[in-house]
Amino acid sequence: MNTDFTFTINNVCLDENYHPADNTRATTNFANLARGESRQQNLRNALKMINNSFNALAYWDNPKADRYSVELEIISVGMDIENSGESFPSIEVLKTNIVDHQTNERIEGIVGNNFSSYVRDYDFSILLGAHNQGQAQFSVPDNFGELHGKIFKYFVNSNAYKQHFKKLPVICLSVSDNKTYHRTDNRHPVLGFEYQPNGSSLTEQYFKKMGLQVRYFMPPNSVAPLAFYFFGDLLNDYSNLELISTISTMETFQKIYRPEIYNANAVAGNCYQPNLQNKDHSLTHIVYDREERSKLAIKQGKYAEEHFIKPYQAVLEQWSANYAV
Repeated sequence: MNTDFTFTINNVCLDENYHPADNTRATTNFANLARGESRQQNLRNALKMINNSFNALAYWDNPKADRYSVELEIISVGMDIENSGESFPSIEVLKTNIVDHQTNERIEGIVGNNFSSYVRDYDFSILLGAHNQGQAQFSVPDNFGELHGKIFKYFVNSNAYKQHFKKLPVICLSVSDNKTYHRTDNRHPVLGFEYQPNGSSLTEQYFKKMGLQVRYFMPPNSVAPLAFYFFGDLLNDYSNLELISTISTMETFQKIYRPEIYNANAVAGNCYQPNLQNKDHSLTHIVYDREERSKLAIKQGKYAEEHFIKPYQAVLEQWSANYAV
């Protein structure tokens, strides 16, 4: 089936002067930090944490731990259906760039990292809740995540993506607090020890529909594994510096957002279950409103329903039914 879906890609620098755009999801990690009285100090501290983490991991030929810094771009993807002139904010991700102050070289990093989507908000905050209302046992609707997954794959395979980015995305998320993770003997010099979960989570299944596989690694200097979602071969498709840029960026956000897991005072052992009730953790000096974040997810899901799902329902259903990579 022919389709008139077109994507527009805009980028804005995420630095201490960043102000969220009107159509940026307010629950996005960096948007939450960039509001309120402490906004500039929040961003400055977060960026410093990222740079310190990067230099600690990229320690070779770096005796003073100051050789590199990370520059971040927010990539916003608009989706125009039927050339209507109306662009819906479909996806938002982060792109890392690495500055080598020894060689004065600017090295392209990884696109993806953080992942934001209004349609995902709709699926998890509206559709899932409505499906389970009044039900004794939790279940997932038929075709849950199908449309979102196809839109993501369509974007990654689009000319717009290929013109802007050289490599496929890597998305880095926190581990699930209702799974147990077992350390394996596999150890990567940058990603660290690999862990295996005791089962598949709903997030894993959702991202699988986006075409992404997942592996769990606990990098050196970290206290808990991270979930890396990717296409292809995570260990061989990306350089050490590219991987470090993702680790340092996303672990910093997780330390701020989930300190009970990623800023815990004890390191994950061979058998590890994340615990969001863990009291033995340290807080960063960065203000983050988690309660507001959960409330806004519902608001954003309703926005997607009103401005995307309902107005284009027939077109989207027909396109989804006929879509093939």
